[in-house]
Amino acid sequence: MSKVLDDVIAANRLERLDDNLFRGYGNWGPEIRLYGGQVMSQAMSAAQQTVQGNFVLHSMHAYFMRPGDPQRAVVYDVELIREGRSFLTRRVTARQHGAAIFSCQLSYQKPEGGFDHQAPMPQVVGPENLKSESQLLAGLLFKSKLSPPESRAQEEWPIDYWPLQPVDLHNPQPHAPLSQVWLRAAAPLPDDLALHQQLLAFASDHNILITALRPHATSFVTPGLQIATIDHAMWFHRPFRIDDWMLYEIESPSASNARGFAVGRIFQRDGTLVASVSQEGLIRKWSESTPQ
Repeated sequence: MSKVLDDVIAANRLERLDDNLFRGYGNWGPEIRLYGGQVMSQAMSAAQQTVQGNFVLHSMHAYFMRPGDPQRAVVYDVELIREGRSFLTRRVTARQHGAAIFSCQLSYQKPEGGFDHQAPMPQVVGPENLKSESQLLAGLLFKSKLSPPESRAQEEWPIDYWPLQPVDLHNPQPHAPLSQVWLRAAAPLPDDLALHQQLLAFASDHNILITALRPHATSFVTPGLQIATIDHAMWFHRPFRIDDWMLYEIESPSASNARGFAVGRIFQRDGTLVASVSQEGLIRKWSESTPQ
């Protein structure tokens, strides 16, 4: 069992305030703002509660407008945009302090047969002989002092990450804009595809944007760096379980105009491609002479 994973799952059991209106609370991430992956995961949970029948989420497109306040509840307003025989569409707006902090649109489809192909999974070493991200960060904490948001590395994580190309955060070197990370939930989960999708969305917000920093010898603890997600999209291709090993391969084809862009593919360990991801975010480097 994993208490922190149980806490994240419990936070996804939103309180129903009215028809298609829900309330949730963040309980993961730095104390200064809500973790965007958790807001995204909870928005998916809110939308799922308005879906009847055997419709399955196949895509989500999200925008982050404002930092979330971890001291306040988040209200999720779900709009039923379309009720079709094969597809359903939902729009979710998350609000705090009377303003939208996040919105997303989600599409659901009834399962059906059809053409089937996929990109091959890259040939990489398995996670067994790697160090976990939390172990790597804990080692850095032991050697040096990090700011409070990074001190969470000493705690248990709801998702385990095992990077194949770890970055020395305090001495990053130029690297191709590519990262590969094994991940899985920290404990076994029930047979609930919607829950596995919500947790994969939670997990997918981690590691993706920082891949755009790799060619520039910069890490997320580099002084003066401002980094924040602008938008995030996911496509769910096939059923999966996040409590078994999955490979998250990320590439950043572009960074410009203080924005980084990255795309990812997520495979089951048996090579099945289960999801694709894209994200754009702010990656702004302030200098002491730059006006803020």
